[in-house]
Amino acid sequence: MRYDSDTIFALATGDSKSAVAIVRVSGPDCEKILATICKRAMVPARQVVYTNIFDIRGVFIDKGIVLFFRAPRSFTGENMVEFQITGGRAIKSALLKALSEFPGARPAEAGEFARRAFENGKMDLVQVEGLAAIVDAETIAQARHSALMAFGKVSQLCEQARTELLRAAALIEALLDFSDIEDPDDTTVQSVRVALGRAKNTLQALCRRGRVTERLRVGFTVAIVGAPNAGKSTLINHILQRDAVIVSEIPGTTRDYLEFFVDLDGFPVVFIDTAGFRVAVDPIERIGVERSRQRIRAVDLIVWLAEGEHVGEDFLPDGVPVIKVQSKIDLSERQPILMDMLSLSSYTGHGIVALVERIVGHAASFFSEAGNAGLGTERQRVAANAALEAIERALSTTGRAEEFVAEDIRAALTAVGRVTGRVDVEDVLDEVFSRLCVGK
Repeated sequence: MRYDSDTIFALATGDSKSAVAIVRVSGPDCEKILATICKRAMVPARQVVYTNIFDIRGVFIDKGIVLFFRAPRSFTGENMVEFQITGGRAIKSALLKALSEFPGARPAEAGEFARRAFENGKMDLVQVEGLAAIVDAETIAQARHSALMAFGKVSQLCEQARTELLRAAALIEALLDFSDIEDPDDTTVQSVRVALGRAKNTLQALCRRGRVTERLRVGFTVAIVGAPNAGKSTLINHILQRDAVIVSEIPGTTRDYLEFFVDLDGFPVVFIDTAGFRVAVDPIERIGVERSRQRIRAVDLIVWLAEGEHVGEDFLPDGVPVIKVQSKIDLSERQPILMDMLSLSSYTGHGIVALVERIVGHAASFFSEAGNAGLGTERQRVAANAALEAIERALSTTGRAEEFVAEDIRAALTAVGRVTGRVDVEDVLDEVFSRLCVGK
């Protein structure tokens, strides 16, 4: 990525046909570009202007909306222009070609608009990663939490922790500087510990919610398990509303576990179809059963299908919630269900809605903290954990000189700074910004 003062431009909407397309321009030549392309001496800042749009030779391109944002009151902190034009490919290509003909203007690289916003103090690194997460979001729950990062809620909490650490650093430095005189009331070791404790609590809450955030990204995992031919694959197909899994009357058709992502009432859910649990004779099936048993130990919920009253709890791992379901109730010879079991028929669809509602309830409970700000990436969590380790060392003051405590507090401040990009993080910037699309 280039970091210079060129004027950059990019299509901020998709490349396919659409009713409206948005082209963004950022840099020092924005006003000159406006004067040429719109044939206007001036476009008022932050006002909607409906105007004719021309190329550099004065050839008409389109009629559209133009918005001008004067620095520093713009997304990038530079002068910016946004063109809203007809979304046909020919119109978009003509405007992009016209922009490319201006000396000093060039197409933006991936994430370069956000990079300039970061460099100009309009966004921090957490907000940039939140913006990338919004772009990647596949469910409304993912989008809502990503917005907490993008719009600064996580950054605010990091700043709270940083403020407490700065307070602790100032107090400990005062103790070092004035150790030969009576300490003021506020400049005490206890005050340092209080400030460190507040910073610790804030960071711990962000890390705890970060684990939920990670599951928002990868999905709430639900394993469908049971004996061979219990109807697991048929149930998966019914929930996904497509023939995703081979269904056969031959026991042991599913030899390995298969995973399928689905948006379930706004929550990201991964359903896992497993091999039928039984004492297998076939060595390949036996491997599949063992792999399935290993996989379900790390899931969030198990749906156990049984054709009769026998549930087979011996196969179920400890500590994982289980929904017990009697399957194939459309078959007349089935015995009455147990009181704690749901009943369903994947053939008729009976009971599917009730089961899905139960699964959604578990997912909603699991993601109950997703509405609160939490760390959203592994990079953020690593930096926050490093800060927590330094705070723990600083709190363990028994037998340690204040100089070592001060050094631990400085280490915690540096680690918190890495979360938001307040310190030199050049080694991770390229990786973070490259995740964004062109136009962001």
